[in-house]
Amino acid sequence: MNHRARQPDWDTIAEKFDVFLPQLAPVGEELLRALAVAPGDRVLDLASGTGEPALTLARRQPQARITGTDAAGGMVRVARKKAAERGLENLDFRVMPAERLDFADAVFDKALCRFGVMLFEDPRAACRELHRVLRPGGAFALAVWSTPETMTTMQWAARAFRDRVSEEHRPPIEKVTSLGRPGAFDALLRDAGFSRLDIVAHRFDYRFESFEHYWNTMEASDILRQQFDAMPAAERDSVRDEIARFARDFQTEHGLVIPHEYLLASGRK
Repeated sequence: MNHRARQPDWDTIAEKFDVFLPQLAPVGEELLRALAVAPGDRVLDLASGTGEPALTLARRQPQARITGTDAAGGMVRVARKKAAERGLENLDFRVMPAERLDFADAVFDKALCRFGVMLFEDPRAACRELHRVLRPGGAFALAVWSTPETMTTMQWAARAFRDRVSEEHRPPIEKVTSLGRPGAFDALLRDAGFSRLDIVAHRFDYRFESFEHYWNTMEASDILRQQFDAMPAAERDSVRDEIARFARDFQTEHGLVIPHEYLLASGRK
């Protein structure tokens, strides 16, 4: 499988990424529901990005202790700023790759990760590290994107940029959905040492008032910056127009409703 396409520069887009976070909130809610954090739990949020769902969890469960990690220093700076502004003293954020967690064995009661595992430099090493730092009986809840066919907006981008930029600059849909193929996520977690787990597919929708609202959010987030930087500026409008045509099939009386699917793995060590 070809994963040569580069990921976005997470450090660069850290200050802007939050404009897209409301669309991902339903996934965070499902992770927190599955994890059922209790007072006194010590919780690890891997690939926490700009702080979610760790920030929400810290506010709802003040007697838990939460640590968020991310390999991108820019993301961690934004997360720390949010925690300080909200006066949340029961969590901290650290710059740390998931493949090399600087924690002792069996120190966390629970762990979660929203859309990070498939993007890790070495998902197998990261999951083994997760297994190592969870205590026996500790719970986990991890979400990854499902198949390419169910990741609607990335399909749009992949089609729009396919003939406009070189392969290395195309949206990394194969990498992003690499754990969505049947059996892949299960095999990864079992190889890491987890044997008590369930994996369930969930649908959720991006919701926007209109295509213009969607497009403005995409541009404001800088998620497609790499692709736009790799092509002539004059072609940007043609990309927008092509994606607008794709979006017409998802326009409803309630606005633009765009379905996506993810896999949620939950269980215990």
